[in-house]
Amino acid sequence: MSEVSIETLTYEQVAKTIDHSLLRPELTTQEVATGCDLARRYHTASVCVKPCDVPLAARLLAGSDVAVGTVVGFPHGSSATAVKVFEARLAIEQGAVELDMVLNIGWLRSGHDDDVLEDIRAVVVATEGRALVKVILENAYLSDAEKERASRLVEAAGAHFVKTSTGFAPSGATIPDLILMRRSVSPRVQVKAAGGVRTLDALIDVLRVGVTRVGATATAAILDEFCRRKGLPVIGEGAPAPITPGGY
Repeated sequence: MSEVSIETLTYEQVAKTIDHSLLRPELTTQEVATGCDLARRYHTASVCVKPCDVPLAARLLAGSDVAVGTVVGFPHGSSATAVKVFEARLAIEQGAVELDMVLNIGWLRSGHDDDVLEDIRAVVVATEGRALVKVILENAYLSDAEKERASRLVEAAGAHFVKTSTGFAPSGATIPDLILMRRSVSPRVQVKAAGGVRTLDALIDVLRVGVTRVGATATAAILDEFCRRKGLPVIGEGAPAPITPGGY
């Protein structure tokens, strides 16, 4: 994807790579509502909210083009599989259509690949046809061999995305990790970068290596900067997002 650049991308294509993250534990209900409003104004792909905020986000974003996402087994991945399945099903019942689940990091590092596979597969099967499942590896704690193995397990389990990190570990997305993850799975599985993508240039860099979704908190700054560089009206200055009706 080396041809990806600001010049070749449309606003819609960039906005629809962003999952606007609202996962900080201290966020108030009003701050979550404000974040959902921002996602609606900027036409992001989704919001990713805490499980307790799914009903609020689903209500506020009803009728919009912004999907509601949430997390499962977050942030450590150590919940029992049955708990992850329950959490995923409840989230869907309350309006979520995208789920970012954390794999069991300790099991992976222990070499318990069958258990890791079944943990992911249980969530995939429980939500099949109702939600996208993105699996967080939490690369900060893994060797390159473990990242590659985890990526392959994610695909074998039937999940839709492999994702770098929660954003709460010592480090987040890196270009070498994203390249490794992209080459470890088939084109059926997409790659999401999370943790540290805070600028437009950083977002373009990860798109160039095959990323299709990015978790971001600096959404407005990224998309306003895109508008400025493209000579488009800036949304943060009161302009509507340049979205083609019925388009992307």
